Amino acid sequence: MEKLQAEDARYLRRKVKGGSLDVHPTEKALIVQYELEATILGEMGDPMVGERKECQKIIRLKSLNANTDIATLARKVVEECRLIHPSKLPEVEQLLFYLLNRKKSGNDKREKHSPRDLAPFEGMELDEEANINRIDHYVELLYEDIPEKVRGATLILHLARNPDNLEELLQNETALGALARVLREDWKQSVDLATTIIYVFFCFSSFSQFHGQVTHYKIGALCMNIIEHELKRYDLWQDELQKKAANQNVKKEHEKAFKKYQGLLIKQEQLLQVALHLLLNLAEDTRTELKMRNKNIVHTLVKTLDREDEELLVLVVSFLKKLSIFLENKNDMAETYAVEKLARLLPCKHEDLLNTTLRLLLNLSFDTGLRSQMVQAGLIPKLSALLADESQRQLCVCILYHISVDDRFKSMFAYTDCIPQLMKMLFDCGESPMDPELISFCINLAANKRNAQVICEGNGLKMLMKRGLKLKDVLTMKMIRNVSQHDGPTKNLFIDYVGDLAAQTGVQEREEYVIECLGTLANLTIPDLDWELVLKEYNLVPFLKDHLKPGSAEDDLILEVVIMIGTVSMDDSCAAMMAKSGIISALIELLNSQQEDDEFVCQIVYVFYQMVFHQATRDVIIKDTQAPAYLIDLMHDKNAEIRKVCDNTLDIIAEYDEEWGRKIQSEKFRWHNYQWLEMVDNRAMGDDGEPFMYGDDGEPFMHNGDILERPDLFYSAGTEESRNTQQRLNLFYMVSWHNFNRKLSHLQISVLNEIFTTTLF
Repeated sequence: MEKLQAEDARYLRRKVKGGSLDVHPTEKALIVQYELEATILGEMGDPMVGERKECQKIIRLKSLNANTDIATLARKVVEECRLIHPSKLPEVEQLLFYLLNRKKSGNDKREKHSPRDLAPFEGMELDEEANINRIDHYVELLYEDIPEKVRGATLILHLARNPDNLEELLQNETALGALARVLREDWKQSVDLATTIIYVFFCFSSFSQFHGQVTHYKIGALCMNIIEHELKRYDLWQDELQKKAANQNVKKEHEKAFKKYQGLLIKQEQLLQVALHLLLNLAEDTRTELKMRNKNIVHTLVKTLDREDEELLVLVVSFLKKLSIFLENKNDMAETYAVEKLARLLPCKHEDLLNTTLRLLLNLSFDTGLRSQMVQAGLIPKLSALLADESQRQLCVCILYHISVDDRFKSMFAYTDCIPQLMKMLFDCGESPMDPELISFCINLAANKRNAQVICEGNGLKMLMKRGLKLKDVLTMKMIRNVSQHDGPTKNLFIDYVGDLAAQTGVQEREEYVIECLGTLANLTIPDLDWELVLKEYNLVPFLKDHLKPGSAEDDLILEVVIMIGTVSMDDSCAAMMAKSGIISALIELLNSQQEDDEFVCQIVYVFYQMVFHQATRDVIIKDTQAPAYLIDLMHDKNAEIRKVCDNTLDIIAEYDEEWGRKIQSEKFRWHNYQWLEMVDNRAMGDDGEPFMYGDDGEPFMHNGDILERPDLFYSAGTEESRNTQQRLNLFYMVSWHNFNRKLSHLQISVLNEIFTTTLF
């Protein structure tokens, strides 16, 4: 035998090449990566076959503590491990120092709650040390009675908890097959047995490369069945306790049953925790996750949220958070009212549970329906209170921001301490950049009138204006602009800042910043504000006119200029200044170029509406421009707001100018009676396309004129039949005019047309 080994050694050459060093993610240990190269040599020493393999060695440092001499320990590690070159001694010292500090910072405590790790539980203690060489004996115990099966499974579990043993255990198909069989057959007989065996497979599931073997034995499907069964048992226990509690005669029996229930509950929650951990690990594969969803995993998890064990709840919420990124799972959570159960967990003293719950709520807050459930569950005041916790503040701000997007819920923030806390957070930023989520949330809240009043309380507006103007902060100015849009006491507070805002348009600033300043000014429809003085002092009229030219600036800035002109045109003297400067013709030119943009059209028409109130500008619009003609064309626009403003403007023009009044009245009549006019035009032609109605001289009655300008059609003399026709036509004209004034429904118009069609023809 020794001779054979010596001969083999002559033809086999091993070469070890050192690699990188790293720390173990969970243990006090170093991981050494190295490359092993094995070469088979021929008789002459030539390499025949070669193979390389990536390997790693784990160096556990159980003696590492606060009193350890790092330099001495590092030298010892380098001396005893040939895989580490002596030149890497400084790197080893750094890694040891990192491991020591990681222990002090409490990271081990956090890792204890990680879904990737699972703390040992009661019942895992043994009076002997498990040995990988006795694995066959442990498998034989799985064929004995339940107590021996539990002992055998526990010994195998102790081996599986050491990652170094997993490869060897995986190759022992007899052991894994026996564990899977015992779990499938005996899980109902012993909770301890089921928990221990599932824990063994959980150890394998912690590594992605072993998921195939776990799936091969169908452990995931079995865990789903076990969890469902245990949840039903829990409901039965609850019902039984309630019945005994309601019966005062069996009080002692109830106390005894409650103690028994507490013991059973602890074991059941251990089983649920291990099984859910395993499923969470297997859910890395989206195909496996889809199978779980088909077995109603979401409903199962949401039902488990009723439990009180915090470690179990952390696991369940973590699982739901992972599932929530898929639409179907999110919809399942909406159907099961998961938000209502999650709201029960806020606030809580368990930091990991609180953080994980908030992250799940953030994922769900992207859905409109789920945001409504959050509001109904009373999450706004709860999340507002959590803003004081710096570790959870960012998550709370993001969730509240999503809720504030919906106008229905904006007003609810005014009745919490949310806005004062947000204002404090804004001012604490000083001149440093603010978090985008924070300022975006404030911008949304400022769009509500009551919130705006709370924002302006004290020196709120003053501090915002100071920051916005000093730092040229676009987002702060956007928030100020939203505040300025509300009528009431808040708008009057802006009188002191009109000059500062107007001055921003006269300097070379970023367009987006000028847009917000100009938009704020345009919102200030304050009767006591002297706009004429502002326009003259800051020379705003040339600025406004120059920026009305198409292409002179971005459309957003041009639109704000139009809105600003509409605001200042409420003042008589300002409107006259605008008319003299030629802004009206510039507006018409802009209307031609932006006629497809409803917002532009509506705002320009509103400017005309403001200007026709004043004598000076009214005459310019009516006599010197074609604005009334454009308004008549827009009178029947698809946009309801444009039609409304056009009608109001044309009514004022018709009142002051008879000629335009007749044109406007005629056009409105045509529009309201277009069906009858179209019918008359069609009846005037025969089937062959020739005129149907001719006079005695062979000329058609209609000529090329307008039917409404042919009074002879309505007031003809002659036979009794002609007089009857005349009366019917006159009656129809009256009804049509009545329809125009009263604006009868479309159905009524159709009925009248049918009646007169039958009568006349």
